[in-house]
Amino acid sequence: MSGVVPMHAQPATLDDDAWEDLLDFIEERRVIPIIGPELLQVDTDAGPRLLYEWVAEKLAAKLGVDTSELARPLTLNDVVCWFLASRGRREEAYTRLRGLFRDTTFAPPLALRQLAQIADFDLFVTTTFDPLLEQAVNLERFGGAQSTEVLAYAPNRVVDLPSERERLTRPVVYHLLGRLSASPTYVISDEDTLEFICALQSEHLAPEKLFHELEHNHLLFIGSTFTNWLAQLFLRMAKRHRLSDPRDVGEVLADNHSTGDERLMNFLQQVSVRTRVYSGGSRFVDELHRRWMTRRKRGEVIDLARPQRFLPPEREMPENAVFISYAREDLAAVQRLKGGLDEAGVRTWFDLDRLEGGDDYDRKIQRNIARCSYFVPVISATTERRLEGYFRREWSYALDRARNIADDALFIVPVCIDDTNAVTAHVPDKFKALHFTRLPDGEVTAEFARHLRDFLSARHA
Repeated sequence: MSGVVPMHAQPATLDDDAWEDLLDFIEERRVIPIIGPELLQVDTDAGPRLLYEWVAEKLAAKLGVDTSELARPLTLNDVVCWFLASRGRREEAYTRLRGLFRDTTFAPPLALRQLAQIADFDLFVTTTFDPLLEQAVNLERFGGAQSTEVLAYAPNRVVDLPSERERLTRPVVYHLLGRLSASPTYVISDEDTLEFICALQSEHLAPEKLFHELEHNHLLFIGSTFTNWLAQLFLRMAKRHRLSDPRDVGEVLADNHSTGDERLMNFLQQVSVRTRVYSGGSRFVDELHRRWMTRRKRGEVIDLARPQRFLPPEREMPENAVFISYAREDLAAVQRLKGGLDEAGVRTWFDLDRLEGGDDYDRKIQRNIARCSYFVPVISATTERRLEGYFRREWSYALDRARNIADDALFIVPVCIDDTNAVTAHVPDKFKALHFTRLPDGEVTAEFARHLRDFLSARHA
């Protein structure tokens, strides 16, 4: 990124030109934040603490680790190494750690919430295993609904991005070093880190779509605890080329230790001139958030605290939601339909990812249709043209359920989003016997919203 002060000055800030360049790249969606544990400042009974220091102390107590000879602050690696040296079972450390998070709830730290508010970030990579980043994005963008796509890498289970970045339909949080679970599939020790780094460098075990994005975008390493050789190795792994080779993208390292790491700073100055360093992870996020908000307010009048008109559906269908069935080409109209019903207080769900393949996917759709409150098939010129499509299977599942419902009880509520003829439409006869509500381009009328809301109230009275 141009305009950044020279590396040898060991900067604690970026100059205004560098900030403007960075904001330009963010608006172009050419920046990926990579989050580390230094941003995880949480409120505990003893006051604000870094999450992983608190976790290390609690885990030591759970595992019976004698901490008297361990350095302070405790690290998870030190606790795990002591436990293993005392012939403890490795799997037990992960089980106890999972129990700690199950029994304790922390609010997402301010720094994560500020990053989540930067709407131009659509892909977050984290080197932590906790759920706080996902919770921050859901809280700031979706009112707490679990709409963020969460993916996690493990050497024995390679999970990649579901599609190229420009085709992502919801924000993604990718746990590069594994995600919290009761099994040993995430990093809590230096040995784990070594195994993950080796696997990620393997041609057959690397998440190719993710690494393509890391290679071709600017990266913000924020709050990382990597030092010297590990930081160099991680940078090289992300860029997949010699760091001294000419390249069009750069990185910012924003943390509490890199500027004091003389060997790392000398290496970056001599080899990786596109890498810049900022002193302080949370301070960097705060400044970035302030400048982004200022630019947005200057460029257009937007209330960033107000929910978006269209909120992506949750990954799992909520209880008693209205199921919307649609053809892929009608997604824009369906988004408007959901947005209008959301504003009217009607909870809706549709499959945004449209995997359309596999028995697991089919079972999920069948389950959701079997327990939804109402089924809304979206009729259009697209459904007329497509005589085959997964939406027709959804219609069939809805008709199967309708056979068990009284004739005068409403369950299927057809909606037509254009001027398709209801009489000649290629839809089941059961649909034709029902009233088609016309909502051009998916725009919800007050009357339709009121009727559907009344139906729901009567059903659950």
